[in-house]
Amino acid sequence: MESNKKYWKGLEELQNTKDFAEKSKNEFAEPLPMEEVLNEAGLSTVAPRRDFLKALGFGLGAVTLAACQKVPVHKSIPYLVKPEEIVPGIPNYYTSTFNGHSVLVKTREGRPIKIEGNPNCILSKGSLDAKGQASVLDLYDVSKLKVPVLNDADSNWESIDKFVKEELLKAKTGGKKIRIVSSTVNSPSTKAVIADFTAQYPNTKHIQVDAVSYTGIIKANENSFGKAVLPRYRFDKADLIVSFGADFLGTWISPLEFSRQYVSKRNNASLEGKKMSRHIQFETGMSLTGSNADARLPLKPSEEGIALLNLYAALGGVVTGSKPLANNQNAEKAIALAAKELSAAKGASLVISGSNDVSIQIVVNAINALLGSYGTTIDLDNPSYQYAGNDAEFVEFVNEMNRGEVDAVFFLNSNPAYEFNDAKAFTDALSKVKLRVSFADRKDETASLCQVIAPNHHYLESWGDSNPVEGYYTIVQPTINPVYNSRSAEQGLLIWSENAVTDYYQYIQNNWSRSVLAQSGTTWKELLQKGSVTLPARSAGVYSFSRELNSVVQTIIAESNSLAKGGENAIELHIYQNVAIGDGKSANNPWLQELPDPVSKVTWDNYAAINPKFAEKLGIAELDLVEIKTEKYSVTLPVLLQPGQANGTVSVALGYGRVKAGKAGSEVGKNAYPFLRLVNATLQISTAASISKASGTYELAQTQTHHTIEGRNVVRETTLKNFLKDPTAGTGHAHVNKYDLWNEFEQPGHNWVMAIDLNACTGCGACIVACNAENNIPVVGRDEVRRRREMHWIRIDRYYAINDGDNKVTKEDEISKLENLDNVSVIHQPMMCQHCDHAPCETVCPVLATVHSSEGLNQMAYNRCIGTRYCANNCPYKVRRFNWFNYWNDSRFDNYMNNEFTQLVLNPDVTTRSRGVMEKCSMCVQRIQAGKLSAKLDKRKLKDGDIKVACQQTCPTNAIIFGDGNDPESEVSKALKSERTYYVLEEINVKPGVGYQTKVRNTVEV
Repeated sequence: MESNKKYWKGLEELQNTKDFAEKSKNEFAEPLPMEEVLNEAGLSTVAPRRDFLKALGFGLGAVTLAACQKVPVHKSIPYLVKPEEIVPGIPNYYTSTFNGHSVLVKTREGRPIKIEGNPNCILSKGSLDAKGQASVLDLYDVSKLKVPVLNDADSNWESIDKFVKEELLKAKTGGKKIRIVSSTVNSPSTKAVIADFTAQYPNTKHIQVDAVSYTGIIKANENSFGKAVLPRYRFDKADLIVSFGADFLGTWISPLEFSRQYVSKRNNASLEGKKMSRHIQFETGMSLTGSNADARLPLKPSEEGIALLNLYAALGGVVTGSKPLANNQNAEKAIALAAKELSAAKGASLVISGSNDVSIQIVVNAINALLGSYGTTIDLDNPSYQYAGNDAEFVEFVNEMNRGEVDAVFFLNSNPAYEFNDAKAFTDALSKVKLRVSFADRKDETASLCQVIAPNHHYLESWGDSNPVEGYYTIVQPTINPVYNSRSAEQGLLIWSENAVTDYYQYIQNNWSRSVLAQSGTTWKELLQKGSVTLPARSAGVYSFSRELNSVVQTIIAESNSLAKGGENAIELHIYQNVAIGDGKSANNPWLQELPDPVSKVTWDNYAAINPKFAEKLGIAELDLVEIKTEKYSVTLPVLLQPGQANGTVSVALGYGRVKAGKAGSEVGKNAYPFLRLVNATLQISTAASISKASGTYELAQTQTHHTIEGRNVVRETTLKNFLKDPTAGTGHAHVNKYDLWNEFEQPGHNWVMAIDLNACTGCGACIVACNAENNIPVVGRDEVRRRREMHWIRIDRYYAINDGDNKVTKEDEISKLENLDNVSVIHQPMMCQHCDHAPCETVCPVLATVHSSEGLNQMAYNRCIGTRYCANNCPYKVRRFNWFNYWNDSRFDNYMNNEFTQLVLNPDVTTRSRGVMEKCSMCVQRIQAGKLSAKLDKRKLKDGDIKVACQQTCPTNAIIFGDGNDPESEVSKALKSERTYYVLEEINVKPGVGYQTKVRNTVEV
């Protein structure tokens, strides 16, 4: 026994060590001696036990009894005048709008705590993405400005208004230019405010510029058809989709809308009709969309334009001067096959590209015109207004400032000092402008260069509206009084232009009454209740393409040669958006920072994604630091080995490297915006670069570091061909339960179960953030994630398989021996507590902290849990989380969520767990109880659909179905009866309550 002491110390020895004392300082406050506790309460040490309990607040009527003692009494103050609509403990819901999508905002006692999709929204149909779910947290961000700022000092609105008016008058009388720079504005009322401002100051121009530009598509449509619009794409009408680098399920244009449309042709209902769309993806890096494709082909950025020209030629288009993809035979074969299938699917096919190159988008237009896509899968007459930025106009604006022509500039939801590819040129030019005003809610990279910061409201504090697509209008209404002393940007513009109406609410109401309400016959009250108005759609026209492509071909070939120019350690650098962080505007949101990338599973950082075999050729290992360099910019990043990445390329995410984002987002990752190139006045996301190994390594915080199923039957998939022959193909129902050690649970009432369709799940991660918000799951930070201590109750596992000839390799040691790691297939699997009927966790808990309910749920009694973690060891699914620290109340985890103010976002229906307990998915038991209570109060039976768990409600593709398994007519019962249903690890006979539907791929031989 003596020899064991060097490995282990008893608690008596450990508590006296210096290291223990330091580490426990943040965990437990130093207790007062009992005598001091009693004396502070006005009691003597010989006071009766009843008085002692009264002082601590125990016992029936403790507050009343304590009032009889001569001790201080701290009273909770109720509403002096309770708002009529508020009943304590009962949520209120308000309609609003987030990024053009109508949403429902749940408030408790006046606090917005949860965002849900509005079923009336024509884009989302009641679902919501991860950014929308996380947006409520931004309301309580302590990094925001508390008051307006004038000349770098706290100020007030009277002083701001006086200063700005004086400067605007000087600019007007001096004949100098005034510029309003914003990201895309699709709000009719905001546009009207800007128009009124321009009428007062005629030398004003509104410039729209987006951090991630879609100017190429808009200009190409103007060039091809005379319509400078962003089309409305209809993936729900496409039987065949061919995408060149467009991550339409993750970040491209309208991923929430596109995901719903895409899956409608691939879900259970579609398969029951023996139909399924086919999706072929050509791309550089492994995107969320590429991971869901039926066939995915790696393609260098320099090859994309050539591949599209070859596809156009294969479809019968006239192209002269193009060239084959000599070094990418797989892509050449795929293009020939895609052309054959596209020809057979005319009128029901769609070809898209994620490039911002006008020439490439013109070729895409020519292809879609040949296929008859306009009027069916592409609508130019009911376009999208989600992006309207013009890169050329912003470049000219920078030139105007440099020439000293601009006297006043206003920045609205725009941060060019961070987002523009040449930030120094912009900041140098900006310094020549006399009046610089930002409506940012914090001193961000651009706002810190302005004399005036007039902080704009968060959307949950403000009135507003949106027109994201033609004919669809939504309203934004406040759900809480302004948290800080902010003001809507529109109201500022109304005041500064001395408008007759300076109340923005009244302005919006007037604007709607004159236009949309009058056209639709809707009242203002009905609008606020429903959240949106939809006007009749225009007829989608058919468009033909008649332009010759000789000049376009030459431009594409010249650009291809520029990207592929050689040299020592030459690479083609591809810049993309991360699904969670996007363009970086939400970088200070810790829920999004800790949301794993759907493919790499990395949190809290960006990285250089490289093909494993290419990295081996360069002598680079995973997590090595590398320098990526172009002529104008270089950055050092850690390496992530990414199967499926095109050889000779490196992918880096935008949205990181903020320096003035706030506590959570500053100094996270590296800025990739300077890598963007301006070519023909449009920003390009690819460039020629070099890569070299730097000194040192950097550990990325990944939530998943195993990449395959290692031959186990955890995820199951089949092909459409095999499914049509046998609907049970791939389910692997070989195991039959003949014996059981345990008695069956009786569930005479409800039996809560879940079904997850792997064909519908895209792996987007919206369910993870929804679960965080609903169940008060803490953020733990980069270091804790590195220690595998993330707290997410639901995770999405991602598994790779390498298609090697006729075999599918699913073991990592076998994959490492393969030469070709390009032909990769990916599968996503949501995994949470399976609520097993014979749960192995329940049999080993020494204190009955985890028990089985009479309704089929595996429940946790947190007060009983002593943190033995036996249950986690015995769980085959590894879905239990141990709360190592008081993450909500510990200065070591100070990412702005560790303060009382930010904790206003907490759901009062769910307790926050202290350190030392196990926690896991509860199937949102608080929602189950609320649903049952509501039905009881209505004196009716609980109906299927009355209860929706958080992950189910937000899922953009309805991949998750929850309900009562005892109700044979419930949606979940019908789903679990599907011939595709299987249960993970069913062979160990734990009888999970979550069933999965086998993944089906509409494969294509390449």
